[in-house]
Amino acid sequence: MTAPRLQSGFTLLESLIALAILAIALAAVLRATSAGTNHVDALRERLMADWVAQNRLALHAGRGDWLPVGTQQGENAQAGINFIWYEKISSTPNPAFRRIEVDVASSAAPQQMLRHLSGYLVQFPRQ
Repeated sequence: MTAPRLQSGFTLLESLIALAILAIALAAVLRATSAGTNHVDALRERLMADWVAQNRLALHAGRGDWLPVGTQQGENAQAGINFIWYEKISSTPNPAFRRIEVDVASSAAPQQMLRHLSGYLVQFPRQ
């Protein structure tokens, strides 16, 4: 009489189930990584749009501009990304101040505003 042999290892069905679980887990990790990468790109674009808006306000303040009431627009590149900016200049109750609102959008999607920034311009008396 021979002793029965004990089998060791996994069956084909157990191996397939383990591979399916591994594939599902890796797909979830890949999806989370992809979403994180897209989120970082969106944050980077918003940060660059914020810099464009701040640069527009600092430019006017630094030059001592006294802009006429109305709107103007232009383009600016920041870190290789092209942006469109819109400035709305309005009067205030104090005639020595003007309110300026800067909206910045990506040139790829001009209808989606990435940043809105408000500030004031001061008319200094000329000497």
